[in-house]
Amino acid sequence: MFLGGVALCIGLAGAGLAAAHPHVFVDTGFEVDIDAEGRVAGIWINWTYDDLFSLIIIEDRGLDPDFDGVLTAAELAGLQGWDMQWDPGYPGDTYALQGGVALALSGPSEWSAAYADARISTRHYRAFAAPVVIGAAPLVVQVYDPGFYTAYAITAGVVIRGGRNCAAEVFEPDRAAADQILQDAMAEQAGSADVEMAFPAVGAAYAEEARISCAAGS
Repeated sequence: MFLGGVALCIGLAGAGLAAAHPHVFVDTGFEVDIDAEGRVAGIWINWTYDDLFSLIIIEDRGLDPDFDGVLTAAELAGLQGWDMQWDPGYPGDTYALQGGVALALSGPSEWSAAYADARISTRHYRAFAAPVVIGAAPLVVQVYDPGFYTAYAITAGVVIRGGRNCAAEVFEPDRAAADQILQDAMAEQAGSADVEMAFPAVGAAYAEEARISCAAGS
C-alpha cells in the first residue's frame, strides 16, 4: 500500500513474522459502468478500512476531538484525499487484466471520503487508457498489496450499471497454497536483520479477483 511498514522485533521466529502480516485490512468493492456495446471506460473503487487503522488515521490528523464518532463538515473536509496522494509508479493495489494481458489504469480521480461506525471509507475512480470491450474474455480486476502490508477482501462485491446480460463473480485465492508460498519465502529470509523492510512480495498469492463478463451480443 501507500503506507510504510512498522519495525518488528528481530528475534521473532519465521512463523511469527509471517503472522505479523498484514497490518491493515480493507473491505473493497467495485462499481463498473458498461455501455450498450459492452465497453468500460474505468472503474470506481471503494475502500473501507478496519476500525483500528481508521482510529489511527483519525487521531493522527486531529479529527473527532470530542470522540463522538461523528465528524463535522470541516473535519470531514480534512479527511478528503488523505489516501490519494500516491507516490509515482504506485499501482493503487488494483490491477486489471483481460485475456491475461495487463490493462493500464490512470491515477485516482474524483475521490471522496466518509467516516461512519468508527471506520473510514474512501472512493475513487480510475480510467483505462482506452475503453475496454468485454467480449469473449472477461474483464478481471484483482486487488492486492504486493508487500502484503495491507490485506484486501472484495466484501462489498461488484456493482454493474448498464450493459446487457453482464454479471460479475468474485473468486478467492487458495489460501493454503498462499500460506505455503509465504512460509517458503520467509524461510529463505531467515536471519535477515530487517525482514519487515524486505518482506517478500507475496501479496499476489492472496489476491481476490472479480471477473466481469457479458453474454454474447451484450
